[in-house]
Amino acid sequence: MIKRSFFTLSQPGLNYDLVEPDPKEPKSIPIPPNLILLLNEPIDSTRQALIKKGDLVEKGAKLCLYNDSTEYTISPVNGTITAIDVYLNDFGNTSTSLVIKNDQAQTSSTDPATYDLKDEIISADQYLRTLPGAPPLKILAGDKIKIDTIVITCADQDLLSTTHQYVTLKFGDEIKEGAKILKKITHVPKLCIAIPEGLDIKEDFSLFQVFKTALRYPSNLPAMILKDHLKMILPAGKTPEDMGVCFMTAEAVVSLARSYTTKSANFEKILTIIGKQGTQYRVKATIGTPLNKIFKAFSILVNDQDRIVIGGPMRGFSTYTIHHPVQSDMDTVMIQDRDIIPEVSDYPCVNCGKCIRICPANVPVNILVRYLEADLYQEAADKYDLESCIECGLCAYVCTAKIPLFQYIRLGKHELLKLRAEV
Repeated sequence: MIKRSFFTLSQPGLNYDLVEPDPKEPKSIPIPPNLILLLNEPIDSTRQALIKKGDLVEKGAKLCLYNDSTEYTISPVNGTITAIDVYLNDFGNTSTSLVIKNDQAQTSSTDPATYDLKDEIISADQYLRTLPGAPPLKILAGDKIKIDTIVITCADQDLLSTTHQYVTLKFGDEIKEGAKILKKITHVPKLCIAIPEGLDIKEDFSLFQVFKTALRYPSNLPAMILKDHLKMILPAGKTPEDMGVCFMTAEAVVSLARSYTTKSANFEKILTIIGKQGTQYRVKATIGTPLNKIFKAFSILVNDQDRIVIGGPMRGFSTYTIHHPVQSDMDTVMIQDRDIIPEVSDYPCVNCGKCIRICPANVPVNILVRYLEADLYQEAADKYDLESCIECGLCAYVCTAKIPLFQYIRLGKHELLKLRAEV
């Protein structure tokens, strides 16, 4: 539980970027010869898989590993599966990667497979879970948690990104249409929309309860929106869904509207790319496109020891390959030159107190990190509010000793879940 007063934010202040008033169309990245799809299920070598190397797949086909699989992905192209392999994420969790060789002649002239979509959340979850924006259909379709509020987020969670703002400015009508579909298939009584202050929205969003989020970071994080606009404090170790609130990006709502119109999936993801000099680019790329294809389109040279960050500067995580694919929940990609990568260290904490003063949840980070360094994860949760952290990354940003506090905390939460699963 949170044992201290909640939300006391002090300097320095960081502000979100606002999208330009009349944004240009994103640069469209051609569909590459090979796409990489990630499937959130590990390979079981003792079982007969439904798909194998050499299989032909159709555009829009649903791909599962086994008959009883609950996880799936959708092929964005007509093509051939050329590889099925193990994929490890940044915490070492195992899933599966599929490489599909694109039959470009057929893909360009073929519409995706159509689905028998009904006005039910279970039907949507059966086919549309991997749409751009990653709609949380699995949560909404589940029977363990009752959702009574959906918050559509038109505000970007991390600094430098403007992906969701762009979608809101350009596709306001489809957001409204998607919201109507969402209400119809979920029967959720309350729809809200979070829009950054200063964003010049011309659409009439009177269908929603409108929240104007502050430009000061981290006002757009779910825990902050809960606290500032829904007057709810997120308990330690809980998710917004545990409190009956589900967050959904504007892009996911637009994707839902398009899919119900066409009765098929769409695969083009909008991304904010941040180059080595801080230059921002906006792109549209097919899910599964390797990142190196995007870098090449902007003549961004990737050298050994450059850092590629999935997400923004505060909450992002590194990937160790330029072939990491575009995914449905990927909004921002940064590349940092090896010569200017921010330093981290293994120096001990100097007890300057900056991390405590900046923490929105008032977690005693300076003491917490000592327990995390010693692998005392349960004690860190019980005594020093590990699970109260809202993962904004401000502690690492201000740390005098340059300790990677945010990464310690994310790893600590992950290890704590593993410990509890073993009990």
